[in-house]
Amino acid sequence: MIPSLRDRSRCQAPDTRRLRQALVVLVATAILVPASAGTAQTFRIVKSPPAVPSYETPNAPGSIAVPFALSTPPRSPETRSYEELLSLWQRAGEAYGVPWQVLGAINQVESNFGGNMGPSSAGAVGWMQFLPSTWMRWGMDADGDGLADPWNPDDAVYSAARYLAAAGAHEDIERAVFAYNHAQWYVDEIMELAARFGEGPPALSPAAHAWETIDLESQLRDARQRIVEVRRALTRAESRVENLERLRLGAERRAGNPKLTGTEFRRAERRAAGRAADSEHARARVEGLRAQLEEAAAALEGLRERQASAALVGPVLDGTAPTSAGDYVFPVGGGPSLVSVAHDHHDYPAADIAAPEGSPLYALADAVVIEAYPDGSGRCGIGFKLQTAHGPVFVYCHLSYLEPDVVPGAALSAGAPVGLVGSTGNSTGPHLHLAFDPAVTYPQEEPWFESFAGAAFSWQDAPTPERAAPRSVGRPAKAADEPERVFRVVRTRVVYFTR
Repeated sequence: MIPSLRDRSRCQAPDTRRLRQALVVLVATAILVPASAGTAQTFRIVKSPPAVPSYETPNAPGSIAVPFALSTPPRSPETRSYEELLSLWQRAGEAYGVPWQVLGAINQVESNFGGNMGPSSAGAVGWMQFLPSTWMRWGMDADGDGLADPWNPDDAVYSAARYLAAAGAHEDIERAVFAYNHAQWYVDEIMELAARFGEGPPALSPAAHAWETIDLESQLRDARQRIVEVRRALTRAESRVENLERLRLGAERRAGNPKLTGTEFRRAERRAAGRAADSEHARARVEGLRAQLEEAAAALEGLRERQASAALVGPVLDGTAPTSAGDYVFPVGGGPSLVSVAHDHHDYPAADIAAPEGSPLYALADAVVIEAYPDGSGRCGIGFKLQTAHGPVFVYCHLSYLEPDVVPGAALSAGAPVGLVGSTGNSTGPHLHLAFDPAVTYPQEEPWFESFAGAAFSWQDAPTPERAAPRSVGRPAKAADEPERVFRVVRTRVVYFTR
């Protein structure tokens, strides 16, 4: 999400005639030095940028045309292959003197390459998550269709490159990324991910690997959503069975009335038979949906196994990895742009952690399950209780799905998947109801809970501090001898080197 920059008017726009006449020169220079002298630097001279809007001054009011409803997603969002996006990042980077790897990393973190374009809780939209006010100042029409559209990948990526250049990317790329999102953890994540996109053109294999990982993460999200949809249909089907069973019993009682005439009896008997057939059909529907739920759960588990065995590139792409701080893990995945909580609760101490339906849930600490309600239990709906290794007991409520291995007596490690966010039981919308048992204090007042503010969730009723994101559970630490990628951009010359 991008804050606005102050106007800059100290320089004039580049000479477009000179830019149009620029020749494309590709030069590869190898510097041979003894190994003890240090690492050689490789220089690549890229073509001068095409005529594009100046990054030194923002758009004048009324100078760009935008979609009528800027914050409304298109009905059919545009998609791009990895090769198409790679070309787009490189072209936009060359146009504004910004490393294409940084543009790719921001594209990944902000919208998962167009897979989650918002609007976010803060109102950011599109491929690169611009606030509408910032888009009006720095957005541009990169594909020449007459509109500056943040939902269009060309317009959004070029505009992000323009914004980074305006924020000082030529002198300090990290400062420019910080301007894009005022959080040091964000800068660190972007720079680390950018480094993993490869050593520079045309070394594409690490980034191609990342693209394969993106597909896996997309499949994981689809699998979780499939479980939510089947569970929702199963709940409706079970309710229908209950209603039909009541109607069948009523019809059978009426048919058993000895005072009925022959005609009335035959009519009541036909009605009872029809109710019985409807009930049997509904029961078959329930059994079929239960089988589908088992299949969907097995598919999700298979994808998790693939995820665990894969050498993932960079952070988990859909932002749902459990994050930990000390002995605790935040119980809801999704990050502060999707997950939120208030400091109080409507009737007793508890935390209602709002998140999209189907968001993954995790065990908040090493614990043992003491109760489980896979089919729902009163106001709680689907949920369970666990006793942590530290002693306190917590209850999770309103799940859409409970993992099959969350049963009484099961030992769970911190960060273990336990289910998916839902709205079962007495709930007005998808969220995790988290409470101590007994509910004598608020979980959100605990230091471990508060430590996740700004990293795993945002406060609904108070400013959210900017904090470095805690590490993701299961994410391997960087090796001590792993080379650190450094980017330095000098106008139209891009210098890549390692140290």
